[in-house]
Amino acid sequence: MKFTLGLLGAGLLVAGCASEPTVDDVTSDLGSSPELNNLPRHFPTNNAHSQAGGGGGGGNLVNHGGPTIKSAHVVPIFWGPSWQGSDANLATSIVGYVGAYGTSGEYNTITQYSGILKSNLAGGAAAWYDTSAPPTNATDAAIQGEVTKYLSTHAFDANAIYEVFLPSTSYSSDGSSTSCGGPSLAYCAYHSNFNGSHGDTRYASMPYPSCGGCQTAGFSTAQNVEHFISHETREAVTDADGTAWWDRRGYEADDKCAWSPSPFADASVGTNTDGTGYAFQYEWSNANSGCIKTR
Repeated sequence: MKFTLGLLGAGLLVAGCASEPTVDDVTSDLGSSPELNNLPRHFPTNNAHSQAGGGGGGGNLVNHGGPTIKSAHVVPIFWGPSWQGSDANLATSIVGYVGAYGTSGEYNTITQYSGILKSNLAGGAAAWYDTSAPPTNATDAAIQGEVTKYLSTHAFDANAIYEVFLPSTSYSSDGSSTSCGGPSLAYCAYHSNFNGSHGDTRYASMPYPSCGGCQTAGFSTAQNVEHFISHETREAVTDADGTAWWDRRGYEADDKCAWSPSPFADASVGTNTDGTGYAFQYEWSNANSGCIKTR
């Protein structure tokens, strides 16, 4: 989401104004205001969690009128040969997680927003394995290109979130900011959308959790990846185009509860190939005015 600069009077911003600008008055894409989300739609690292939504600091989520995805699907796109090699078990765990998540109590936390429904997230197309090697620096344009490549041979699903999973040999970049493995660590994953030839296309960049800034103590690699999926999927559903549900500081539902309270595992939903329980994070609930596990 991008915030537009409010102009005062005859189009001039008056210096020394007595009142501070609000989230609707300030441009903040990669801005510097401590009151705003400087990386909208990006999952903050655990080192930056104090700068994230701050729990109740930004108040309840506000519906800005944009679209949500009421009955969502997730299409995992595994980019790179390792997903059918050394990371094959991890890919299997991810596919199983996607199949269980949408009908869980953890996903049910977002049914309070805009009539969103519990849904079989795996009810759309199957996971896709692209054995071509991704670039070391997988830019946002490269991620969009990979989704477009998928859609060149598969039917478009307007209810889908196309989640591109990168191997440990690549990192994600968006502008000057990067994920684990990159030179400017600022986020763990992100979701966004673009207007492709098929229409409004929702997607997510899912880098490998290869650094401490994107890991939870005691979690396996599968659980750290699931933490990304938990966060980004719910936000892509509740704020599909960056114009729906976010608080007065520009933070989406999962941002407000990122890293604190600590992410958790729930083996009753399912287990990974490594024997660990599926992992989730807390979600902001307007009904509770706080972070909750399930609903």
